Amino acid sequence: APTDAALMALAIAVRNPAAPDDVVGHVHDATLGDVQQALAAAAQAAPAWAATPPEERAACLEAAAQALQDQTLALVPLLVREAGKTCNNAVAEVREAVDFLRYYAVQVRSGFSNATHLPLGPVVCISPWNFPLAIFTGQVAAALAAGNVVLAKPAEQTPLVAAAAVAALHTAGVPMDALQLLPGAGETVGAALVADARVQGVLFTGSTQVARILQRTLAGRLTTHGQPVPLIAETGGQNALVVDSSALVEQAVADIVSSAFDSAGQRCSALRLLCVQDDVADRLLAMLQGAVQALCIGDPRALATDVGPVIDAQAQAALESHLAAMQSRGCPVWRAETNAITSGFFVAPTVIQIQAVDELQHEVFGPVLHVLRYRREDLPRVLAAINATGYGLTQGVHTRIDETVAQVVQACTAGNLYVNRNTVGAVVGVQPFGGDGLSGTGPKAGGPLYLFRLLSASPPLAARLAVAGSGLGPGTQAFALRGLPSASHTASEATTTPAAGLHALRDWARAQQGRVDGAAVLAAWCDQAVAQSPVTDWLALAGPTGEANLYAVQPREHVLCLAALGAPGDADRLLQLAATLAVGAHAVWPADARALADRLPLDTRACITLAQDWQQPAVPVDVVLHHGNATACSVVATALAQRPGPIVGLVGLRSGDTAVPLERLVVERSLSINTAAAGGNASLMTLG
Repeated sequence: APTDAALMALAIAVRNPAAPDDVVGHVHDATLGDVQQALAAAAQAAPAWAATPPEERAACLEAAAQALQDQTLALVPLLVREAGKTCNNAVAEVREAVDFLRYYAVQVRSGFSNATHLPLGPVVCISPWNFPLAIFTGQVAAALAAGNVVLAKPAEQTPLVAAAAVAALHTAGVPMDALQLLPGAGETVGAALVADARVQGVLFTGSTQVARILQRTLAGRLTTHGQPVPLIAETGGQNALVVDSSALVEQAVADIVSSAFDSAGQRCSALRLLCVQDDVADRLLAMLQGAVQALCIGDPRALATDVGPVIDAQAQAALESHLAAMQSRGCPVWRAETNAITSGFFVAPTVIQIQAVDELQHEVFGPVLHVLRYRREDLPRVLAAINATGYGLTQGVHTRIDETVAQVVQACTAGNLYVNRNTVGAVVGVQPFGGDGLSGTGPKAGGPLYLFRLLSASPPLAARLAVAGSGLGPGTQAFALRGLPSASHTASEATTTPAAGLHALRDWARAQQGRVDGAAVLAAWCDQAVAQSPVTDWLALAGPTGEANLYAVQPREHVLCLAALGAPGDADRLLQLAATLAVGAHAVWPADARALADRLPLDTRACITLAQDWQQPAVPVDVVLHHGNATACSVVATALAQRPGPIVGLVGLRSGDTAVPLERLVVERSLSINTAAAGGNASLMTLG
């Protein structure tokens, strides 16, 4: 056994990003041998943890929540020194970690059963440094709650916070082998974990580029239950806020400052792009620069500090390079003065004026705000340009005109939308968090569907949603706001094209009984899919006075339906089509399925796009339904991993399987409205 001196010689110092001479602690990175040993232990421990009653798993999470809450005074300085958090941010992060533990505990206690809710097995959780306690704990808590054993790989910069969270969970009763901490580099430890065939699922929060690498690593692999290995990824955002001329400038500036510069701009949801109507741009920018200059920038160990450091020298260099590049292109760049700072990885809060949204080619992760002026008549074009970035994490609007709120909500494709408030600080269960497109795969963390993605089997959808614990449970009241558009068009609304196509398909199936194989099953499934569709209009969630927090489920736009040609593949493809139309989506079929499409009613055919080669990037695909054997499913997964752009989910089904998981065909939306924000000239609220 190595001596203490030998161990210390191998230890890596963890340093304070605000004061690199301050050594917070030391870490030993896991070796590849450690990874193999941990995987073997996890595989052996998986059956026992899966057999643990949900009530006992919930009790462990709740005990850990109480332990973290009791340790707040120790965790806050650790977060401040290791992650560069301000004291306010550190306190909020402890609270969020506690919320995650309690939220998922309530979900599994309220309706999970080991007889019907079957876990995946060993799950890898890869967490980021920007929320080293909250996101780390949220991933681990969800996987454990669902009955999976966990191999946790924290960010290289913040292993000490992760170790504290793991220690609390172990003390609370989670077996050592059911939760193992494996610190180290993503290129070594993370890659070895994800590449191992024993891993049955991966939870990841980080960059879009790394998420694509993980997708390619997992492509072609199936779980022991025959499904593609799940990858739940929350990635970057090009988060935008629109401020029109009716907005109360003082309130907008306060929210802009907190959205863009709190946490040194190192939140997933931090404001990156501010779009200001040119009528008020000069006044707002002058006020914004004054507010930013008034911030206290420095070592977050001081209670007065508002903005701390970025995480490390690499992040600092990347930000400075971006600022230099923008300045060389002629963009006006304003930086706050930070004369008192002599050490640490600090980047001054910066405001850059740009001429077009597409000048932002990648996410700039730090205290840098890009400002775009727009004319009132150009708002639709600006909203379209924001969507064209491909990101869809957070978006906001400041206005006192209901019609403008409705316009932005209708156009927005982001997972979380904020009205007349800041765009950060999502609360577990109140504002479920997560995006789409280049911003992630879904489902939303701290939302009603997250745990079910971590199961290999569960009851029918209606039963699952009844115990989801938030937003979709029975009795939830729909929310009405003047001018707010409907969040969705369900298949029960005969005015929508998918609904008309589904009705026609059902009538056709009834008429074909006795002549077409599976026609009776198809007709029944059309009605069943409508009844089980999770698509909803805006539902009101709990929240504080003065704030409306809404949740909705909307269809993904394009569902690729893949199955063998001829019977029984035709029957499978028609079931896929019915599921697609039931949630209000549009179907994409390979061109070689044209003969089947030509047999369908006109209204149904109008909902199908035939693609000569679905693997081409120009063919829109948001999720894939595949009926067939494991080999064919693996081939499709490998092809999807080569597509550029967003990660496309794959649902693998055996031929003849009628249990199409409709929740995989939808996206979740969260909308938070500051209902107490209508100050100033009230006559503006009557303007269209």
